[in-house]
Amino acid sequence: MASPPRITILGSLNIDLVARVPHHPLPGETLTASSFSVSPGGKGANQAVACAKLSRSAPPSTSAPSASVAMVGAVGSDSYGALLRDNLVRYGVDVEGVRVRAGEKTGIAIIVVDEPTGENRIVLSGEANHEVTAEGVGLEGVLSRTDLLIMQLEVPVETVLKALEGARERGVEMLFNPAPARVLPEGWLRGLGHLVVNETEAALLGGVEVEVLDEEEGCESVARGFVEGGAKNVIITLGGRGVYYMGEGKKGLVPAEKAKVVDTTAAGDTFVGQYALEVVKTEKGGVFDIEGAVRKANRAAARTVERKGAQDSIPWRDELL
Repeated sequence: MASPPRITILGSLNIDLVARVPHHPLPGETLTASSFSVSPGGKGANQAVACAKLSRSAPPSTSAPSASVAMVGAVGSDSYGALLRDNLVRYGVDVEGVRVRAGEKTGIAIIVVDEPTGENRIVLSGEANHEVTAEGVGLEGVLSRTDLLIMQLEVPVETVLKALEGARERGVEMLFNPAPARVLPEGWLRGLGHLVVNETEAALLGGVEVEVLDEEEGCESVARGFVEGGAKNVIITLGGRGVYYMGEGKKGLVPAEKAKVVDTTAAGDTFVGQYALEVVKTEKGGVFDIEGAVRKANRAAARTVERKGAQDSIPWRDELL
């Protein structure tokens, strides 16, 4: 039997410190949280867990996963780093590429969740994530053993750009989720298989005001600019309005799934995970069903926002059937 496709996530690992409040605090305001929790997170780790959980049924099922998933990044030599690695292993993620940096602290995300809306505000302290270099993670070896490379921007941009270049040279499929958004050098889109951005990221990288994306015509214009720059498939997530897509000769707006929003943390990462599984499911030379992938990813993200937390809120494959 052929081995399953391999998805590698190069990105961040953070511990989430989450406070739930009646509303986001105003300048100078002190609030009492209704609850506080400490849990594994980080965009890279969240996307790795999403790929792993959505590729298999929930335990105690022993069904084979549809993809193997590996995480590449760095944590500190502290208890938080051990917790992050252990949690990835628990969900079936290969952590051989997660380096433990002696004397460094593990990345921290301070998350404030508005309970009435489920919307969050996040402050990051990257710590060990700043030490993720192409040499330090063995990028050459990583690229030789993956079918799809997923990246974000919570690790040094220089490392991400080297990974983009290396994957391009080797013909490795790439999915790039450039968050948090920042201006990137010319040519970063060249050879990119899949670009996944939200409204803020699309506006910044597309050089337009975010209001331009309020209309479908504006989304189409920005997406077309990304395609002309070299991206094959472009996804713009629009929150409650849905998802705009362009690629494979198709384009359109998929409405958002109905959901009772409890916490939006990791919703975008869940979307990326399910979308990535649809990418690697497509046989070599086959036609990728971008609309179908968006609809499935939308459904997975909708289940995530109905639960509290980050990685624990991500659904298993059988929960979407």
